[in-house]
Amino acid sequence: MEENSLQQFRYPRRRLLRGALRNLIKVAYAALSDFNIIGTENLPDKGPLLVVANHFSFMDPVAVIRSVPYPIEFVGGFQMPNAPASVTWLPKVWGYLPVYRGSVSRRALIASQAVLKQNGVLGIFPEAGNWATVLRPARPGAAFLAARTNAPILPIGIHGLLDVFPSIRKGKRAVVTVRIGKPFGPYNFSVRNRADRKQIDEIGNEIMRKIAELIPPEWRGHYSEDPAIREAAKGTEIYPWDETPEG
Repeated sequence: MEENSLQQFRYPRRRLLRGALRNLIKVAYAALSDFNIIGTENLPDKGPLLVVANHFSFMDPVAVIRSVPYPIEFVGGFQMPNAPASVTWLPKVWGYLPVYRGSVSRRALIASQAVLKQNGVLGIFPEAGNWATVLRPARPGAAFLAARTNAPILPIGIHGLLDVFPSIRKGKRAVVTVRIGKPFGPYNFSVRNRADRKQIDEIGNEIMRKIAELIPPEWRGHYSEDPAIREAAKGTEIYPWDETPEG
């Protein structure tokens, strides 16, 4: 049954529409910010590839689209609690693989595996939400997919998006920097049961450490080498949907 589901999801999709949206995104970022992409030499020629990045702003997925050349699919939450209502149309038009945070979304998991099985590119934000502006521990989803599919991982660090709208109000353009790191992995082990959670968590921490290297030190939160920054980040690791899952 799972194999049939994997075969039913076709990658890539919505090519014409996404091409038009990509051009619109490029123009918008050029108009609203000084957008810099560093590390394009680290971009692999093709998939399978799992793209991971920090998640401080509702604009992060759009910044990733602007920064990579692939027909990328995204995993994201059904709800967008921190995004203005005026922009929630964009991910719906682009299309993404929705999950209910705090629960297991089997359909999204199967579709994600199908993307990578077809040598596709899948974007996922390991923190699973943008409720804080420092790095937090990864939720298990990204690491689980990495282990399950043996796909290499491409880390991306995004900085400056939080300044875009405050700068516009001041008549200025914010400096946005996207740093693309070197791919790492793949991880080769079978995920069979809950006993494998320790290894999943280790992969998740490795993913976050790679992302931490790509953003300024003061934003590294739980993955900072500075004890004071780690101390200040305490509490942000609490997952808002642990007690009450979405949906």
